[in-house]
Amino acid sequence: MSRPRESAVYTHGHHESVLRSHTWRTAANSAAYLLGSLKPHMRILDIGCGPGTITADLAALVPDGQVTGVDRAPEILARARATAAERGLANVDFAVADVHALDYPDDTFCVVHAHQVLQHVGDPVQALREMTRVTKPDGFIAVRDSDYAAMTWYPASPGMDDWLDLYRRVARANGGEPDAGRRLKSWALRAGLTDITATSGTWTYSTAEERRWWSELWAERTVASEFARRATRGGHATAQRLRDVAGAWREWGKQEEGWFAVLHGEILCRKR
Repeated sequence: MSRPRESAVYTHGHHESVLRSHTWRTAANSAAYLLGSLKPHMRILDIGCGPGTITADLAALVPDGQVTGVDRAPEILARARATAAERGLANVDFAVADVHALDYPDDTFCVVHAHQVLQHVGDPVQALREMTRVTKPDGFIAVRDSDYAAMTWYPASPGMDDWLDLYRRVARANGGEPDAGRRLKSWALRAGLTDITATSGTWTYSTAEERRWWSELWAERTVASEFARRATRGGHATAQRLRDVAGAWREWGKQEEGWFAVLHGEILCRKR
């Protein structure tokens, strides 16, 4: 079935500071809302699989089934394949794919899953239609996305306020929607889905180790990742402004009373 290909720039890229965050993700901390619906025999499509840590967890949870991880970036799939190989998983494979035009027949998968994907795509409603197309009747479409405007932290920091404003402007200039979490249910309805369970989940960073890890990866991402290049080339920030924002992140990370919460929207949709 032919589908138009809509594009948007992946704001983060695959800098080491980004992969440090992505490889931390597990099915338990990033897809808990889905896990109760899984059965050992299921065939799962994991869209935007990145380095494959969630994909591998899903494969372990469906030992009699099969998991396919797909991503638009061919270079990251080598990392995903290594992740699966290190865990000795034989029921997982990987391929390059575009969520707007999936190269799979109708009604192929029991579950189609996407974590932190729709915020980066050019047409999230079309992406959900395509995810639904390749899902079997009575199967599940499972989506989780963060919502940047809903992120919150303490203590207050003008520099981190600047980071949030800058990130949202760069992401939108790249064709994405950084406040995707709150929009998932709306997008699903517009895609024609009717059996929708909408929930939310959080990541929280508060201990000294968590603050150090979270603040340092964002400080590095702000000055060294694809986000930094897009911010400067797009005229959104100077290199000095990015260094100032990175400094604010590091200063926040040193605060004993520091606390940061990331809110996510989640939808679990049954195909009828």
